[in-house]
Amino acid sequence: MRRNSRKRDPIPEHFDSVAEAAEFWDSHDLADYPDLTSRASFDVDIQRRVFLTALEPELAKKLVACARKQGVSTQTLINLWLAEKLTAATQGK
Repeated sequence: MRRNSRKRDPIPEHFDSVAEAAEFWDSHDLADYPDLTSRASFDVDIQRRVFLTALEPELAKKLVACARKQGVSTQTLINLWLAEKLTAATQGK
């Protein structure tokens, strides 16, 4: 028995766009369609490498302050700056 007794709309067989599908699911709940779902099983292999680099304490403090000011994590700021510097270096600037 469905936990909700209200009548549910049928799921369209085809959506003309991602936006149309998003609009449908923004106003509908998958929990109302348990008979149309099935159990799924899958493995996720997320591989991420972390490189640790020593920083001078004063430099680290300045980086943290600058990142906070910009509203990003220190890691994000460092990655952005390094990417910019590497792009400039490889373009001969």
